[in-house]
Amino acid sequence: MSVIANRSGRAVFLQKYGVFIAVILGVIIGLYGPHWSMKIAESVSTVFMRLLKFVSLPIISLSLMATISGLDKSTKVWQLSKKVITYTILTTVLSASLALFLFEMVKPVENIPISANAAHQAICAHSYCDEALKIVPDNLLKPFVDYHVISVFIISILIGLAILVLPDEHRKPMSQSLHRIFLVIMQITKWIVQALPIAVIAFIAMFVKEMEQGLEMGALSKYLGVVTASNLIHGFMILPFLLLLHKIPVIKTLKGMFPVLSLAFFSKSSAASMPSAIETAETVLGVSPEVSRFSFPMCTTINMNACAAFILTTVLFVAQSNGVPFTMMNKIIWIFIATVAAIGNAGVPMGCFFLTNALLTAFNIPVELMGVILPFYGLLDMLESSVNIWSDSCVTVIVDRWWKKNHSE
Repeated sequence: MSVIANRSGRAVFLQKYGVFIAVILGVIIGLYGPHWSMKIAESVSTVFMRLLKFVSLPIISLSLMATISGLDKSTKVWQLSKKVITYTILTTVLSASLALFLFEMVKPVENIPISANAAHQAICAHSYCDEALKIVPDNLLKPFVDYHVISVFIISILIGLAILVLPDEHRKPMSQSLHRIFLVIMQITKWIVQALPIAVIAFIAMFVKEMEQGLEMGALSKYLGVVTASNLIHGFMILPFLLLLHKIPVIKTLKGMFPVLSLAFFSKSSAASMPSAIETAETVLGVSPEVSRFSFPMCTTINMNACAAFILTTVLFVAQSNGVPFTMMNKIIWIFIATVAAIGNAGVPMGCFFLTNALLTAFNIPVELMGVILPFYGLLDMLESSVNIWSDSCVTVIVDRWWKKNHSE
């Protein structure tokens, strides 16, 4: 028993402080490590990024297909779905737009003049054109092989909807099978994430060694500031403004849901906070069970406001740090891409990180800087989880107000 208790204690300690210890070791190795240690660090980082790439598209696709195919097909559910989806798209677009505005104001990385870098301009234009054409694939597997994320989203949604309209005797077994396969991929993902401290050591060591030739700490700080500010402004200004437009008391709603927001912050999981969110919304805010028990699960699946801000900011930051120029039209297009990607995230653990890495890879942008961002992602994820569950709560109370008005006895 004592051996089991000791192992359990070590596991808890590593879970809490593993990444912090890894950052310290990475700095030491980067500053004082021999040449061969950097070779090992480079190999470890390459393996970890390949493993992330290996699981990212399957978990995104399977999650979408399993979630959509498992929806209820009743008339009331479709009415609720349309309202929830409408506000989900609205809040997600607002979050991505705010992130772009702050990115342009702060400018973590100065955008490269288009005329000064014609080669990169041609590469960028060619990539966008190719990505647009590949949205309609010529076979089912090609988007997965080519790592075309947007096309995978569309295929997954179409398959999910096709299964959804089948008779229940065919739909339910297929939906359950997709969910079981999704659980298998998620188990593999958990094993990969457990190796995170080792990967962080490698990423930090490489970052410290190459800092003078690459990214400056000032740029990284500005980037982290943009992501944080986007979430805070969206949570404390944009979402409350939507509540006020629908004549819903902001302070009462925030105060009522605050324990749930705290749970989401410390658990780093909006999905884990969902049961508490449903109970609190019903008992404290008086939300109809018919609405809360549908809206929260659906919002937890598709309403990822903070994820959209992270994707847009991170793609622009990593791409511009690698010398890829963006016109303003390119950046506006990324509002749409980040919105679709965030909705397609479907509550996957580290989903924002996976999605961003997948999008960068699809556009042939080097992803080494994602390894530098990774150690900070744990802290960002805490804030993002709270913002996401707060957005879920706002959407739910707004939909509940509409529901009671149009379905009152």
